[in-house]
Amino acid sequence: MERGDPGRLGGRALEGGANFAVYASAAERVEVCLYDADGNATACHDLPGLDDGAWHGFLPGIGAGQRYGYRVHGPFDPDAGLRHHPAKLLVDPWALRLDGEFRWAPQVYDSDPRDSAAFVPKSVVTGESACRVGEAIDGAGAGAGRARIPWSEAVVYETHVRGYTMRHPALGEAERGRFAGLANGEVLDYIRSLGITHVELMPVHHFIDEAFLSGRGLRNYWGYNSIQFFTPTARYAQADPVSEFREMVDAIHDAGLEVILDVVYNHTGEGDGNGPTLGFRGLDNLAYYRTEPGTPGAYVNDTGCGNTVNVDHPRVRELVVASLSYWHQSMGVDGFRFDLAPVLGLTDTGFRTDHPLLTEITTAPALQGARLIAEPWGPGPGGYRLGEFPPGWGEWNDRYRDTVRRFWRGDAQQLAPLARRLHGSADLFDRPGRGPLDSVNFITSHDGFTLADLVSYEKRHNHANGEHNRDGHRHNYSCNHGVEGPTDRAAVNALRRRHRLNLLATLLLSQGVPMLLAGDEFGNGQDGNNNAYAQDNETGWLDWSGLSADPAFADTVRSLIALRRQLPLLRQADYVHGHVRDEEGASWRDIDWFRPDGSPMDPGHWDHEKSVLKLLSGHEGDVAVIVNGHDHEIDFRLPGQAWHCRFSSDGAAPAVHDQVFRAAAWSVACLSRGLSAQAP
Repeated sequence: MERGDPGRLGGRALEGGANFAVYASAAERVEVCLYDADGNATACHDLPGLDDGAWHGFLPGIGAGQRYGYRVHGPFDPDAGLRHHPAKLLVDPWALRLDGEFRWAPQVYDSDPRDSAAFVPKSVVTGESACRVGEAIDGAGAGAGRARIPWSEAVVYETHVRGYTMRHPALGEAERGRFAGLANGEVLDYIRSLGITHVELMPVHHFIDEAFLSGRGLRNYWGYNSIQFFTPTARYAQADPVSEFREMVDAIHDAGLEVILDVVYNHTGEGDGNGPTLGFRGLDNLAYYRTEPGTPGAYVNDTGCGNTVNVDHPRVRELVVASLSYWHQSMGVDGFRFDLAPVLGLTDTGFRTDHPLLTEITTAPALQGARLIAEPWGPGPGGYRLGEFPPGWGEWNDRYRDTVRRFWRGDAQQLAPLARRLHGSADLFDRPGRGPLDSVNFITSHDGFTLADLVSYEKRHNHANGEHNRDGHRHNYSCNHGVEGPTDRAAVNALRRRHRLNLLATLLLSQGVPMLLAGDEFGNGQDGNNNAYAQDNETGWLDWSGLSADPAFADTVRSLIALRRQLPLLRQADYVHGHVRDEEGASWRDIDWFRPDGSPMDPGHWDHEKSVLKLLSGHEGDVAVIVNGHDHEIDFRLPGQAWHCRFSSDGAAPAVHDQVFRAAAWSVACLSRGLSAQAP
C-alpha cells in the first residue's frame, strides 16, 4: 500500500486503485481490511500515511464495489475516553454505500475481546465522483437547476417511507415499506391532489435498533438512531438503497413536489459508554463525542440518547456539512429538518446562534438554496431555543401547536395567545432577517398523538412500547369529548370530527408555513399511542381505510389548502402590524381584530373573549378569519359589504345577511371580498 490523499476521505476508486482516508487522531496504527461478497476477510493493510490526524493509503488494483472496514490500534482506556480496539471492525464515516445489516451480539462491545466483523455492515468503495469537501458531487449535482417552489406557497407533509406505504391499497408487496412505494405514481398523485408542496421524510440514514428494543422483540421504527450519515438504510430498499432513493426523489420531483429530509446529527446509535463500538467511538472517541469536563470517560448526554456529537470539533463539522452537501447535491434532497437542532449550536458554555456549525451550514456553497428547518428544542440544559436560530432557518413551532390545541380544548384565556399564532408568531420571529415564514406551524407530528387521537384520548396508551406507559408526552392538551377512545356515540364522533376540522382550518388559515402529519387528512390513529417510535407494525403504519370511510373530510382538507393558495393575504412573507396603507388613492389598515359586535378588540377584551374576527386587508381585497370558541352560535358584524363565505368548519358555508355572519358553535370560517374572492 502506498501513501494516499488525506483530503479524499472514505474509500474512493481512482485510476489504478482505491484511496482510503479516515480521521483517527489518537490512533497508533490503522488497518483497512478487505472482505468478499460473503463477508469473508481477504486481506488487511496498514494505512501508511498520517497527516493532521487523517490516516491514508492508496491500494493498487482495488475498484468500486470492494467491501472494507477499519481496525484501529491504539490506547484502550475507557476511563480516559480512549476506546481503540482492533477486534472491532469499524464502519467508515465517509462511506457512500454500506453492505449488510448490523446484528446484536456480545462481540460488538469493546468489553468483549472477540472479533465483531460478522455482525457489522461493511463499507463499500465508490467512484471518485463521490464527496470531496467543499465541492459539488457528480458535477452540478441532482440539486442544481431545479425550479424551486416559493416558500410562501409551501404546505409540508410529514411522513415515513415505511409507515406510509406498508398498507397502501395501490401497492404490491415488493413496493410496500420501501422507497419504491413512495415513488409509485398513484401514491404521488394522491399527495399532489391534496395540494402538498413538500414531502418531509422521517430519517433514512443507516440506523440500528436499540439493544433494549431488540430484547423486547421490537424495532426502531422512526429511525432516529443513525450510525452513519451518508448511506440510506437498506430497510427501505429492494436491492440498492442509493439508486432506489434517488429514483424516489426523481419521481417526487417529477410530480412537482420537493423533498425535505429529517436528519440526525446530534447523537449516534453507539449510545452511552456501555453501547456498541461500530465506528466513531473506535476511530476517535474524544473527537466525535462530547465528554464531561474532567471526566473524559463519561459522555455528555444532552440528547437523552446516551451520547452527544461533538460539533465543536472542526473535523466533525466537516463531516456534517459534507453529508448535507451530498444529500442535497447528489441525492437530490431539497431541504433538511434537523432533529434536536440546539445541539448543533452547543459549546461548553451553552447555545450560540453564531456557532461555527450553524454558520457553515448556512453559508456552505453546496447548500445554497436548501431549506433549513430546526427542531429548536432538546432535553439538555438550556436546550429550548425557539425563535433563536439564524436568518435562513425555519423552525418547528411547538408554541403554535400547544396554543391551538389548548384553545380548541376550551382552556381559559387562550384567545390572545391564539391571535399571536394566527399572526405568524411575531413575538418569536419578528426580528431582523426573519419573518412569519420562519414559523413552521403544526398541530401534530410523528412525535405525539395523531389528529384523530388528539380528539379521542386524554391519556397516552403506550403499553405496547414495553415501558409501563411511562414514555411519551404526559401533557398533550388533548380532549376525548367525553369518551376515552373509540365510541359508537354519534354526537361524540360528530364533535370530534368538527374539532379535527377546526384544528386543521386554524393551521391552514394562519400566517407561517403549515405542516400536516400524513394521515391526519383521513383520520389515521394509533390507538392512543403518542410515542410510536417502536411500533413498526399496524399501530405505526397508516390505516388507509379512513379515506374511504369519510372521503368528505379529505376533500375538505384539500379545499382548505386550495383556499390558502388562492388568498395571498394568508401567506405573507412580512409581518403586518396594523399600519395604514395608501396605494393608488385607496387606504386601509393591513390588519385589524374585531369583537363579534364589530367593535375593535381592546387590551381588556382578550382575557375574557372566546371569539374574534381577524381582518387582513390589501390592495387586492380583504380576508376575514372568524374563530368561535363558544358552544353556541355567534353573530359577527362584518366591516363593509360584499363578503363571501369561502369556508366554514360546520360545513354549511352560510351567506352574509346585512353585514352579519352567523358562526356556528365551535367553528372556524374564512370570508373574502374584492379580487381575493375570485378563484385563480
